[in-house]
Amino acid sequence: MSKRILLKLASTLAMSATLGAAQAQNTPIKFQLDWRFEGPAALFLSPAAKGYFKDAKLDVSIDAGNGSGGTVTRVASGTYDLGFADLAALMEFHANNPDSPNKPVAIMMVYNNTPASVMALKKSGIKTLADLSGKKFGAPVFDAGRRAFPIFAKANNITNVQWTAMDPPLRETMLARGDVDAITGFTFTSLLNLEARGVKAADVVVFPYAENGVKLYGNVIIATPKILKENPAAVKAFLAAFTKGVKEVVAKPEAAIESVRQRDGIINVAMETRRLKLAIDTAVNSPDARAEGFGQVKGPRLTLMASQVSDAFNTKTRVNADAVWNASFLPTKAELDILPKK
Repeated sequence: MSKRILLKLASTLAMSATLGAAQAQNTPIKFQLDWRFEGPAALFLSPAAKGYFKDAKLDVSIDAGNGSGGTVTRVASGTYDLGFADLAALMEFHANNPDSPNKPVAIMMVYNNTPASVMALKKSGIKTLADLSGKKFGAPVFDAGRRAFPIFAKANNITNVQWTAMDPPLRETMLARGDVDAITGFTFTSLLNLEARGVKAADVVVFPYAENGVKLYGNVIIATPKILKENPAAVKAFLAAFTKGVKEVVAKPEAAIESVRQRDGIINVAMETRRLKLAIDTAVNSPDARAEGFGQVKGPRLTLMASQVSDAFNTKTRVNADAVWNASFLPTKAELDILPKK
């Protein structure tokens, strides 16, 4: 073997060792989404694709989820370090598992308003909230809107509702077929799924929870107590990198959707772009979010939600609002000032 080849080999090995050492320094973080790789997942996939987590010395892996309840459970088990889940699901876990030593904690608000809504077809004759009383509703048993429906019903004096359970893929199909009168679901999920089944958006009546007396918070980033205690710097770095990414996703959702396509090549790009925009407008950059500040919560509103969830979910113990929320890992308010004014 010539001297030249030996030198080249030595150089390659040295470079590999350097890269390996650099990678070894990056803190591994396993992250679980609340749902599939759809439009809103760009909030996390885009900063990952742009290398913002790597720049923060983090090695972040992002997996799809199958519902907030599952995400909370997997973070609680230690399978994942961080996750994205409905705050009500986290509250329920806390109140039903008071002795669990590994209850996850919410560390950043992302969906300032729950995206849940009641949806019906105009042809059903449902035009107002009062028309929902006595109707047949459909939703998966774990659906966030269904779980919180007692709060919505109380706020709007809706009574005598009958529920039909189904798997998520059948929800919009059953509404389109007339098997149920109304459904609950995230607006940006069910509305577009109805369109995919041939229903025009103009033919759908939508009653968003946030616009009808229900000020529940939506999805938050949650963390296992282990990583909060053992590596708080990594958690802060994650939230800072994520916030940087969200600012760009909100500004240019059409570009951000590419990060979702990279993870799922068969998505309908146009539809998922619309889904992302809907999520941004209704939950991320909502009037409440701009008033309270991205990533943050207001104590009185959080306390009210804890009480409402305790009642609606009939939890074993009352939800302790102070136990589910920890704002100490958030970037500064100046850094969180990322939402464009409307």
